[in-house]
Amino acid sequence: MDDDFADLAFADGAEGAEGERLTVDLPADQAGQRLDKALAPLFPALSRARLQALIGEGRLSLDGQPVADASRKARAGTYVLSVPPPAAAEPEPEAIPLTVLYEDQHLIVVDKPAGMAAHPAPGSWTGTLVNALLHHCGDSLSGVGGVVRPGIVHRLDKDTSGVMVAAKSDAAHQGLSRLFSTHDIDRLYIALTRGAPSPAASTIETRIGRSPGDRKKMAVLRAGGREAITHYRVEAAFGPADKPLAARVACRLETGRTHQIRVHMASKGSPCLGDPVYGAGQPATAVREMIREAGLSRQALHAAVLGFVHPITGEALRFETPLPADMAALQACLETL
Repeated sequence: MDDDFADLAFADGAEGAEGERLTVDLPADQAGQRLDKALAPLFPALSRARLQALIGEGRLSLDGQPVADASRKARAGTYVLSVPPPAAAEPEPEAIPLTVLYEDQHLIVVDKPAGMAAHPAPGSWTGTLVNALLHHCGDSLSGVGGVVRPGIVHRLDKDTSGVMVAAKSDAAHQGLSRLFSTHDIDRLYIALTRGAPSPAASTIETRIGRSPGDRKKMAVLRAGGREAITHYRVEAAFGPADKPLAARVACRLETGRTHQIRVHMASKGSPCLGDPVYGAGQPATAVREMIREAGLSRQALHAAVLGFVHPITGEALRFETPLPADMAALQACLETL
């Protein structure tokens, strides 16, 4: 729930996601360069290698005429790029061990380890939670919620650990989806942060959307994006009282936007320790040494609590998991500051 599927679509236009026709105008002052180099800045959502491949497949036209050579000199004019939708490959079951916290005929709750993607996607086609669930649940999961993401109603970032629920029936999938869309879910995360956000307890209420400067990142926006609300409380601060070097922060989500906690903590000047995307600025030397000692190689963020009313039985369920080994070791080190 630090990620929300509704937030994953790119904006319309040249920055768009795959599966559409993208139109751009190349001005005369940009002509004369190698074609793929000239067009790359106009299609920021596509890598240059991807752009070259699409041109080679004959998916680019200039003023209505096909262009198939990425190395030719660019001419001014209107270019149209036809980007095919990604192939919806059907995930295969994989015998991956799962830490199951709860399971019945309708749903399953697991403690996802860091390093496991929720579902297949570029860069993580295998070894995902979906692959593990297909093996564990068998035919009961097949097709629930779609072929590519069967059973998945929310997700955690690949390198965020913690509690996740998946549906095993269409009725449970629909019911859980409603609970997430209406925010009737108790979601508490533990973050270990650089410094400590101030004040020690507050609510961050912003709009979050794609960063204008980097389409692969999310950012707090003045306009556009989607409403994002995080309630946080500093549970412990480590180091000098007047200027802590790190902190343990409990974050309760009211919404579940993509990278919400990571973006919100960074916006307070206290990004999650180890965050490779939003952790701008270095922690204190002592904290960096502790990160290495603890073996933390990802953002220090753990989905510790997930509570909800069972969508079929009406039973109130609540699951809480301790910090995984890397975060627990880092916290133990930080407590010595």
